[in-house]
Amino acid sequence: MIPFIHSHACDFIRDRVAPAEPINEGKQTPMRGHPVFITQHAIATCYRGCIEKWHKFPKGRELTKSEQEYLVSIIMKWIKMQNS
Repeated sequence: MIPFIHSHACDFIRDRVAPAEPINEGKQTPMRGHPVFITQHAIATCYRGCIEKWHKFPKGRELTKSEQEYLVSIIMKWIKMQNS
């Protein structure tokens, strides 16, 4: 199950928040429906404003691969903590 969720986390970060100007900024991450979405809201990785405020990755530029990997890693850590 965890590899499946990890794959989704990678996709969601890459497609929904990594672009310099994400589509529907501030509304691109639903509040429910998938463990990754719920976690993104819990740890401030749901949209670029939160990411800039809490993780210090500036808005207006594409997230680097290492920044995306960092966000996915903390998403997965949170999910694992909630399930232990």
